[in-house]
Amino acid sequence: MSLVTDSPVHSSSSSDDFAAFLDSTLDSKSSDSSPDENAVTDGHSDSSDSSSDEEAEDDCNLISKRPRVEKLESIEETQGSTSNGFVEQQLRETEGSTSNGFLELPLGETQESTSDVFVEQPLEASWKKDMCKHPGSFGEMCILCGQMLDTESGVTLRYIHKELRLCNDEIVRLRATDMKNLLRRKKLYLVLDLDHTLLNSTQLIHLTVEEEYLKEQTDSLQDVSEGSLFKLQFMHMMTKLRPFVRTFLKEASEMFEMYIYTMGDRSYALEMAKLLDPRKEYFDSRIISRDDGTEKHQKGLDVVLGQDSAVLILDDTENAWTKHKDNLILMERYHFFASSCRQFGFNCKSLSELKSDESEFDGALSSVLKVLRRIHSLFFDELGDNVDGRDARQVLKTVRKEVLKNCKLVFSRVFPTKFQAEKHHFWKMAEQLGASCSTELDQTVTHVVSTDAGTEKSRWAVKEQKFLVHPTWIEATNYMWQRQPEENFTLDQIKNQ
Repeated sequence: MSLVTDSPVHSSSSSDDFAAFLDSTLDSKSSDSSPDENAVTDGHSDSSDSSSDEEAEDDCNLISKRPRVEKLESIEETQGSTSNGFVEQQLRETEGSTSNGFLELPLGETQESTSDVFVEQPLEASWKKDMCKHPGSFGEMCILCGQMLDTESGVTLRYIHKELRLCNDEIVRLRATDMKNLLRRKKLYLVLDLDHTLLNSTQLIHLTVEEEYLKEQTDSLQDVSEGSLFKLQFMHMMTKLRPFVRTFLKEASEMFEMYIYTMGDRSYALEMAKLLDPRKEYFDSRIISRDDGTEKHQKGLDVVLGQDSAVLILDDTENAWTKHKDNLILMERYHFFASSCRQFGFNCKSLSELKSDESEFDGALSSVLKVLRRIHSLFFDELGDNVDGRDARQVLKTVRKEVLKNCKLVFSRVFPTKFQAEKHHFWKMAEQLGASCSTELDQTVTHVVSTDAGTEKSRWAVKEQKFLVHPTWIEATNYMWQRQPEENFTLDQIKNQ
């Protein structure tokens, strides 16, 4: 990964040695992130990225030899998103308005080190240190003035570099700038989970006897662009890409700037990104793993350089995003391997054991792509030209409410006795999908949702020719984002499955 090459920001900076150092460091960081042989499948690994104290000390020594403070080029008119190149921008920029927290510092000719600058320009150097607002640090050193910092504040963006930290104000500034550029290109942000969302992985030792045939059907790792089933021998695992995923990524990239965010470790995340994006067209450096998060067992948008109001999330696990449920599109889990079914307590044959797979054109990714197109169209085209202040979370709610619009549901023997119906997840899910829910029968009711065909309400539904469906009809509708055929969810159908 070359931040200097990839960045849309073209600085006129003269501190090429420092920029070159960072660039080479990040390049080596990316190339050194090889997977541990003990990596565990299903997106989880016990390995993590590490480097020696000597390397860290060398980094700081090189930074301390920064020859001079360079000039900042305004990024307000930069075409394209800046989140790819923001690190280069911060490390190579110093001149700007005070509103950005930067001041032009008129230092003299190039010196051999910062200590020489202080000798020849003591007033300017002192002023620089006093006035610098320290927008971020590399290790313990300010990325602008080079001053050693005693306290830590802000967020560490380990997926860019393990020692890079930006303060909260600078992250806010970068997000605001990036937002303007992104909206100008009619794009939003999309954060994608890996396991059970875009793919499914298993350890080779967990393959069942009925799955042994898969070892002879894997695709080449030399050219992964057309394949979908891969044996990663060096990781002792096998990965199956979800049907339609390549088309999904290609078309979604035209509407969104995309991130990967997985609870797997970094080495696993990078290897999966190679399978999904071999030409680095979609994600670039925006690959976030559990090692990069700020809270254990949780995912958060604090490490995503996009404003929350412009972010959509695609994940199969709602509990991973407790602070960002309004941004979340919940996906039906993709269980290709038997180990995945067992992991979630399903006592049934997996798709691989059945020698079957999810539908490519009617499956989960195809369905959710239609939802994303609808959200994108509503956000940019149908609500007027002025997108300032618009919130993708509200657009998401609007689109979700279209799914069961004009449906009125009554529940029968779905909730525990004396349970407050309005608080049950089926009730709340139905309302989120646009249905109205009631505890009383009348002619405006369209569906009776029940687990027992013998209840009074169920018999009324049959008599009045209303839809009588199992609660899984609501779940399927929620996952597929379109009203599912009621005849596939009758109580007899579910009972016989």
